[in-house]
Amino acid sequence: MRTINEIIVHCTATPEGRPMTVEQIDHIHRHENHWTNGIGYHKVIYLDGSVHNGRPLEMVGAHCNGGHNAHSIGICYVGGCAKDGRTPKDTRTPKQKEALAQLLTELHRQFPEATLHGHREFAKKACPSFNAHEYDYIFKEQPQK
Repeated sequence: MRTINEIIVHCTATPEGRPMTVEQIDHIHRHENHWTNGIGYHKVIYLDGSVHNGRPLEMVGAHCNGGHNAHSIGICYVGGCAKDGRTPKDTRTPKQKEALAQLLTELHRQFPEATLHGHREFAKKACPSFNAHEYDYIFKEQPQK
């Protein structure tokens, strides 16, 4: 397993309430971004709160610039824009919020030295359309094995 020192939260930047699947994201990343390894995120949280695998954790992601991919895990929730498809908005459903907290707790147990970040800390974007540091409390707790 590669060394993980950052967990970076993203959004799909899609309109509020519009579903999107791992397969759709993979298609976009392969055919519009021309990434041969496909989906750049490691985990995707659907509107219903279900968590789906993207790239294997062992593989370097393609989700952040500035050299952050090599030692990070990319998590993406579906949504992030108002219904107009352009205006950044925290569109997380209650189930997505709960799933993200659970996923971050699991990842913190697995990678206790990793720090939490929102994509917007590394790019001139609103992504993930909320302050990811609202989950810092998870990373302040001592992980239970």
